Amino acid sequence: MLCASSLALAQTGSTPPPLKRTEIVRGDISVPNREAIVAHIEIAAGATAPRHTHPGEEISYFLGGECELLIDGQPPRRMKAGEAFIIPAGVVHAARNTSGEPARLVGVYVVEKGQPLATPAK
Repeated sequence: MLCASSLALAQTGSTPPPLKRTEIVRGDISVPNREAIVAHIEIAAGATAPRHTHPGEEISYFLGGECELLIDGQPPRRMKAGEAFIIPAGVVHAARNTSGEPARLVGVYVVEKGQPLATPAK
């Protein structure tokens, strides 16, 4: 079963959201009160995915496109197809797509059950 959700700053007309996260699978894992979620993530060309956190770890792999990964307290990291990153639980981060094509990723989240997958950050 596929479920789609998006984290967007604002939408007008047919403008795509800056970040679209499509859930592929969700299931329990061996760690109590945790679940794993695998999702396809797309960051629109020229868009910035807003600052947010997750209630667990994010492990993501770039399938295509390029982005600047913006993790609080770290210098921006240029990411492209074939590269991956890990973000610890609760760390504020964002991504800026400075290219002319969508950035596509596979994201794996190991998060607390019953919590929203992403929470906007200030």
